Amino acid sequence: MEKLTFYALSAPEKLDRIGAYLSERLSRDVARHRYGYVCIAMEALDQLLMACHCQSINLFVESFLKMVRKLLESDKPNLQILGTNSFVKFANIEEDTPSYHRSYDFFVSRFSEMCHSSFEDPDIRTKIRMAGIKGLQGVVRKTVNDELQANIWDPQHMDKIVPSLLFNLQSGDDSEQCFPSLLTERCFRELLGRAAYGNIKNAVTPVLMHLDNHCLWEGKTFAVRCFKIIMYSIQSQHSHLVIQQLLGHLDANSKNSATVRAGIVEVLLEAAAIAASGSVGPTVLEVFNTLLRQLRLSVDYELTGSYDGSTNIGTKIIKAHEERQLQEAVIRTIGSFANTLPTYQRSEVMLFIMGKIPVPGLHPVLPATGSGPDGTRMIQVMLLKSLVQVTAGFQTTNMLTALPSSFLEPLLSFSLTEDPEVRLLVLQILLSLIDRHDNRPKFANIRWVAAFLKVDKCSRQDNLFMKKHGQQLYRHIYLGCKEQSSGRQHYETLFTLLGLLSVELANEEVVVDLIRLALALQDLALTTDEALPVYNRCAVHAVAAAYLNLICQLTTVPAFCQHIHEVIEVRQKESPHLLPEDVFVDNPKLPSSLEKVEGGVLFLQSKITEVLGGSGYNTERLATPYVPQYTDEDRLSKRKSIGETISLQVEVESRNSPEKEEVNAEKWLTVNIVGMEEQERERRRQVVEKFQKAPFEEIAAHCGARATMLQSKLNQIFEITIRPPPSPSGTISSGYGQTQSRSVPIYEMKFPDLCVY
Repeated sequence: MEKLTFYALSAPEKLDRIGAYLSERLSRDVARHRYGYVCIAMEALDQLLMACHCQSINLFVESFLKMVRKLLESDKPNLQILGTNSFVKFANIEEDTPSYHRSYDFFVSRFSEMCHSSFEDPDIRTKIRMAGIKGLQGVVRKTVNDELQANIWDPQHMDKIVPSLLFNLQSGDDSEQCFPSLLTERCFRELLGRAAYGNIKNAVTPVLMHLDNHCLWEGKTFAVRCFKIIMYSIQSQHSHLVIQQLLGHLDANSKNSATVRAGIVEVLLEAAAIAASGSVGPTVLEVFNTLLRQLRLSVDYELTGSYDGSTNIGTKIIKAHEERQLQEAVIRTIGSFANTLPTYQRSEVMLFIMGKIPVPGLHPVLPATGSGPDGTRMIQVMLLKSLVQVTAGFQTTNMLTALPSSFLEPLLSFSLTEDPEVRLLVLQILLSLIDRHDNRPKFANIRWVAAFLKVDKCSRQDNLFMKKHGQQLYRHIYLGCKEQSSGRQHYETLFTLLGLLSVELANEEVVVDLIRLALALQDLALTTDEALPVYNRCAVHAVAAAYLNLICQLTTVPAFCQHIHEVIEVRQKESPHLLPEDVFVDNPKLPSSLEKVEGGVLFLQSKITEVLGGSGYNTERLATPYVPQYTDEDRLSKRKSIGETISLQVEVESRNSPEKEEVNAEKWLTVNIVGMEEQERERRRQVVEKFQKAPFEEIAAHCGARATMLQSKLNQIFEITIRPPPSPSGTISSGYGQTQSRSVPIYEMKFPDLCVY
């Protein structure tokens, strides 16, 4: 062997003849079953290959690969393994010169076939499969970086390599031998790690097909493991490509069983967590749009019991509990994706989801489906649950930009629905948005101590936010307490909202308004006009007491604290059912009716105004009872203040004038303004009622007519403004000798030569 190696190195032009001779001998020995000589010939070829790296080695390699192929075609396991080992040695050699005509198609097919070996003896079967995996690893190493080779990433090759690896990965999990599984995983990781941007799709598609063909989505475990390997192996900047393929596959399986779709969603959930900020990629809203579409489809399937509304799918029985599990999985996945986004993108997603929530009477919910009002309600609940996930852990320094009116107003409008679940979800979303210092868990149980709360000074942006939206928030808290269907959770959440407003967004003016609101809640619980059940009235009393106790500790005004504590002590002795520790328990002990709630058990607005006025708080505002105002009435109240200003000016002028007619004029003007306000209020009520009750077609036609009128006016304005000044060369004549009066674009105007440079 030493002499042969020396001869080959001395005369490299003889290498091809040496290879041809050894190849001929090996073929003859294989045919005659002289396996000892086969091993000798193969050993000789291996050593020559390792020693010689001259330019003429290409011809020798052809003979070598021909011999390896001969061994792999044999039905003897030992010869297959021998051939594979020789090929692996060859694959690890870096050749100096490229090869233009070498093909590895046979090796991909044969090694893939060996990976699926079903040999009777389990030990030999394992050895053959491991040899197949090593062979595929060798093919990948040899071809993946050589641009002159056949592209290993082509679907024809990937469709053989990837399923072979996944088959062994799964078989290794099922058997007691872990080594084949580890080897397979290492090979799979190496393959994926070498994938460039354009090859990711070809590498992932066979994985999806394998999981489909073998029904592996339903178990979730193996599918999740596969994609964990993929996400950790590929380059991080390519993560979003895998996510997009999974989303596309989810859409393609829209009419498959809920367990399959839930499996894909579960894989998406894990993949998003691994990919972190790179998971969503450039199409942020498209990711959420796909997930929301799946959510709506699932709701529709659950309610209609059919995938397409027809009766020809008798074999597919839709199970409601499986659809529910899928819906929960989609909601968790939406939250997982949202957690990877920066604040500004998360705000966009919140707006996007809010735009998808159906509002009864304003726009259609599910086109061409029979889900009806139940579908509307379920979609509302599901999308609000998605918003709960998206807003969890939301942190922002500027509440105004993070929570624009286009998001906050529709959200608050849902807090007034009759559905208690919807109202509770809205409150939870508000808590997540307002809580920026993780104070929310400290309000979990209503207690009497305001300890351990993180309180920062209210910023200018927070002040502006409360100035703009504060009245809306107070109004919705008040009306939320008025709802007869509110339960323990609602009242506890409303207290937490009051507490978070005090800690996160309160300046002196906000504190005054919140105290007024708490006293108004006490008045609400006292009145009998609202027909509130006894539990609700006790709960409202308890919320007001707990909040006033909290705010007195935060304001640290001794006289204020003393009054609050005195009332609480009286309640503990005489009316414990008006305190949170007796109301917010599993089995509250309540009286049959609340008739005589008076005297020392009530917080007094006059007393609170007096004690806080001594510490510099606005006594005039404190003494004014809080009355919630509706949005339209808020707008009218601004008009009313202007009207009052006009009447005041007229009154001042009349005092300076001796003529009585001016006094009459002032009175007439004031009365007229009030009448105009009434007309305006009635007109607004009619408009709102029309949009709530009129058919959709009528509203669309009305809006369309207005849009057409607006467009015609705009066209007139543009016609006037676009027309350029008179052309310096006189009127512009058309080709037929007629003057043209239409407006001329700038690029068609004729200018004198002196004006052009």
